[in-house]
Amino acid sequence: MARDYYGLLGLSSGASDSEIKRAYRKLARELHPDVNPDEAAQARFKEISVAYEVLSDPEKRRIVDLGGDPMESAAAGGGGFSGFGGLGDVFEAFFGGGAASRGPTGRVRPGSDSLLRMRLDLEECATGVTKQVTVDTAVLCDLCQGKGTHGNSTPVSCDTCGGRGEIQTVQRSLLGQVMTSRPCPVCGGVGEVIPDPCNRCAGDGRVRARRDISVKIPAGAGDGMRVRLAAQGEVGPGGGPAGDLYVEVHEKPHDVFVRDGDDLHCTISVPMVDAALGTSVTVDAIIDGPIEITVGAGTQPGSVTTLRGHGMPHLRSGVRGNLHAHIDVVVPSRLDHDDIELLRAFKERTKGIAEVRTAHSNNSSHGGGLFNRLRETFTGR
Repeated sequence: MARDYYGLLGLSSGASDSEIKRAYRKLARELHPDVNPDEAAQARFKEISVAYEVLSDPEKRRIVDLGGDPMESAAAGGGGFSGFGGLGDVFEAFFGGGAASRGPTGRVRPGSDSLLRMRLDLEECATGVTKQVTVDTAVLCDLCQGKGTHGNSTPVSCDTCGGRGEIQTVQRSLLGQVMTSRPCPVCGGVGEVIPDPCNRCAGDGRVRARRDISVKIPAGAGDGMRVRLAAQGEVGPGGGPAGDLYVEVHEKPHDVFVRDGDDLHCTISVPMVDAALGTSVTVDAIIDGPIEITVGAGTQPGSVTTLRGHGMPHLRSGVRGNLHAHIDVVVPSRLDHDDIELLRAFKERTKGIAEVRTAHSNNSSHGGGLFNRLRETFTGR
């Protein structure tokens, strides 16, 4: 059964916050180890300290008022063999003595965490965004406030298990009598039943409902990152504390830029003549808007121009990565008579400059275009 935290401080359940604080201070002055070295006094001091910690926390006190024990989950981690309740239970089951009783599980239990996926554009990941999302989770029943009972009725001890939360059966075997325990099928291991349940939640203390939540995604968020919203998940059975809500970011592919951590990559197609003479190209950057990228005279295919500080912001520091512009020199496929004559004249002037490429270097020009190769490199797609 749940501990009587009010009784540990010598108070009734309707005590005010100031009464709880005064009672704790009075007992602490009497039982503190520096004042009273007796071992029993030290054990009592620990008990009242836990009681004050629970009753001074509004959420934990609410669970106590509902009949639960907020410290139960912290103390329930002990362990033996999973499913057998430890070696002691095994020996007792086969060689006499009743199976060890685990007691009722408690009607008020913590809720589960929830996960929501959110698809964002690269621009939203770069600047950060606040969005309203609709979640469908279990929330506290507003009619009974988590008690699960109708009006002023209260839970009663289960007649089937006698409030123990489990039933025991005895079977004969070659080793003698074997006693086993299992959760009570009537109360579900709680040890209590609600004869007059709440009309809205049917005694569960919670109902399912849709609600809108504001989610703030920080600048620099990336694919797979999760934002945690504390206590926005499922409310637990019996009106127990809610779990957390996690919002997982899924970044949509961008038509122009490929992201690599905090760096951005793009491809600039430059006509052959402009690559030879030099030019400038305007690119609409994610955060900075239109920026001018200079292509120097004599730029070769596959050259990379880096603009520092024009990439994505780092998630925590805000320091931005770089923008890498990969130059793709475009060779014209259709030429008129005058263009052909000009190129032939240029060829005569540069005769002897041509060189034979190795097979390895020639292979670098294959693969479906520079932008596709970049996407495969940085995204695996």
